[in-house]
Amino acid sequence: MSDGSPEKETPARGVDLARVALRAAREQARARGAEAQQRRQARRGGGLRSGARRDGRDPLPLGAAVSRLIAERGWETPAAVGGVMGRWPQLVGPQVAQHCEPQHYDEEERTLLVRCDSTAWATQLRLLAPRLVARLNEDLGHGTVKAIKVRGPEAPRKGYGPLRAPGSRGPGDTYG
Repeated sequence: MSDGSPEKETPARGVDLARVALRAAREQARARGAEAQQRRQARRGGGLRSGARRDGRDPLPLGAAVSRLIAERGWETPAAVGGVMGRWPQLVGPQVAQHCEPQHYDEEERTLLVRCDSTAWATQLRLLAPRLVARLNEDLGHGTVKAIKVRGPEAPRKGYGPLRAPGSRGPGDTYG
């Protein structure tokens, strides 16, 4: 009927109501199923599966993983110096290594602290320091070590007994 009047929408009844209800129920079921699937995937690690091709989740050999960590954190210089401390006998020779050992590397000042077991060996190492700095920089890269600080043996600390009175000056203060 095209008499120009707007057609009235007929209310849904019977079979049409059933179709609308069925469509809404399916959409709700689909949404609940998708939510359950997401929860299951989250429990299993996000649903990521390893395939036949390499990706970022594949295991790495230990050496490659450590190298990657060192590069990411910017630890190249301290790690290289740590390697030098491990190869100290090969760098300075077994006789010097027996009497002198590296203690600490200061990255800001780029100095290596070496402790010797006698003053004679400390003096000897101070004389060898320029050649040793050149050898270390040849091995590690130019400018890694600017100086070597050599320390002699430390005197044993004066240890007081556990029953010492606070503020006393030793046995002399008990005699008057």
